[in-house]
Amino acid sequence: MTPRAVAAEVVGTFALALSVSISINNPGFLIPTPAMAGLTLGVLVYLLGPVSGCLLNPAVTIAIWSIGKLDARDAGSFSAAQFAGAGLALTLGNVLFADPVPLPVDASAGTGAAEMLGAALLGFTVAAVFMDRIPARLTGTVIGAALVVAISWAAHGSNGVLNPAVALGIGSFSPPYVWGPTVGALIGARLSKYVCDPGDAA
Repeated sequence: MTPRAVAAEVVGTFALALSVSISINNPGFLIPTPAMAGLTLGVLVYLLGPVSGCLLNPAVTIAIWSIGKLDARDAGSFSAAQFAGAGLALTLGNVLFADPVPLPVDASAGTGAAEMLGAALLGFTVAAVFMDRIPARLTGTVIGAALVVAISWAAHGSNGVLNPAVALGIGSFSPPYVWGPTVGALIGARLSKYVCDPGDAA
């Protein structure tokens, strides 16, 4: 890990959280929020993937560590960087939007379960990328598209954030927006390793 990699995670998470915040706080915005999130993440994967892996999500970071594709020190540093970037986005959002659109935030198990479901798909996809199952030229497209679908899976029962850092950055932070994505991403990554990892082939 290098300081550049940590900086990439700060910058990328800031950009992702701010992009979502801009979409949420502009009702009738040309691009729906799930598409805005997916497009932003897809672009950032191409820009920052070669620097840090472009995880931008503490839940996904922990999941990638769990399958042996990231060491514990890097996982800790990246998670801290991601929350720092999201905190910067929250600060700027408070300046840009004097009357932000309120998001429903609760602590129900149903919210966490919805977040878990969506994050499982995201974790499965990112893990497949880290196991080189997706051609490099397609990684941003695949991860961005997976995020859009994953948000759609979760949005029936939650705000469809799937990212504890972004939840902080957009004012949707509560325990289910931490444990839901984390458990879901872990399940998805472990399943992806079982199904997709060529090194595990019998």
